[in-house]
Amino acid sequence: MSQANPQRNLTTWKGVCSETDLVSNSGVVVWLDGAQVALFYLPGAQDQTLFAIDNHDPESGANVIGRGLIGSIKGDLVVAAPIYKQHYRLEDGQCLEAPDQRLRVWPVRLNAGVVELALD
Repeated sequence: MSQANPQRNLTTWKGVCSETDLVSNSGVVVWLDGAQVALFYLPGAQDQTLFAIDNHDPESGANVIGRGLIGSIKGDLVVAAPIYKQHYRLEDGQCLEAPDQRLRVWPVRLNAGVVELALD
């Protein structure tokens, strides 16, 4: 019988801000290794209350996703990009209007009052 590699399922987490930096039902932007990441804190949302998605809007070329409006379309939680109004699903970054566009998303968690993002 072979044993599983204990290193295989390890995830490296990096603290990016305090839980007190989050704004309910809104976005804040943090830096992670040179990238801007928009964090959305949605208390009372379905299964997940914290989302991390790329802050860069590919349509406008501006770093503005963290300023977008949060809503729901057909049961999916979305952020509307503030300039051209594309809707990106918070769960997987998929653009609803352009299937070939997808923003990067990061696994995110709260750990003892610190917001952490997965690096791998």
